[in-house]
Amino acid sequence: MPNSKQATAEKSGADEHFLGLQYLTNDFPYYNGKPVGFSGAQWLLLMLGVLAGFLVLIAPLPMFAGNIGQFIPATLFFAIPLAVLSCVTPHYWKELFRKVTGRDIKWMILFALLNIVVTMVIGLAVSQSLGTHSNPAFAAMATQTPVELLLFFLKTLPQLLGEELLTILPFLALMAFLITHLHWSRKRAIVGAWLLVALLFGAAHLPTYDWNMVQAFVVIGSARLILLLPYIMTKNIWVSTGAHILNDWTLFIIALLGAIAPGH
Repeated sequence: MPNSKQATAEKSGADEHFLGLQYLTNDFPYYNGKPVGFSGAQWLLLMLGVLAGFLVLIAPLPMFAGNIGQFIPATLFFAIPLAVLSCVTPHYWKELFRKVTGRDIKWMILFALLNIVVTMVIGLAVSQSLGTHSNPAFAAMATQTPVELLLFFLKTLPQLLGEELLTILPFLALMAFLITHLHWSRKRAIVGAWLLVALLFGAAHLPTYDWNMVQAFVVIGSARLILLLPYIMTKNIWVSTGAHILNDWTLFIIALLGAIAPGH
């Protein structure tokens, strides 16, 4: 039975939505008890599942190396948190996934393009003022064979779905906490959770960029802010994942073409 805190979370109306940015017929799952609510212990278990998936991804184990082995951590990265979510809510774990429409594909493309432009502008500004570190994946691609490149691109598909879960599940957990315990409005909780998970995502990339805090939190964090917007708009993880894939693949291809151009 909904309590007074849940009633606050269930407040509806235009004042609780970002008009033009959200599909008003959809709402985020879990944060307000719809279609099911989670206890604090269940949210904690789910966050541990997210953490476990991430730790598997970055674990430097020999079995995770090689053309085939690289798919193991990339797959477990999304499979572990989804498995925990399905244990917490066996009937409603699929609420993160919705049918993809033509309008959704349009948003994937638009947000990917927007993020590429913003990332390049911010990245250039940070690079010229403070210096940046290259993503090791860019350097590795320059020496890979065509088959290795194909496998690398395929590996990013499950890995980027995992990155979306690494962001979206904490986003929903933070929304639930901010609304239920701090009594924030839905709109304010969305903004707060959006900003906090961008910091979390940036922190997760600190080792990748040699602990360059400005690059991780400003460049990567700002990219995460943009790439989370498709989910905030559609409540569909496939849309944010699609935008993320288009974004990363475009940047990888640009880097690859730049690496091989001098040799031709």
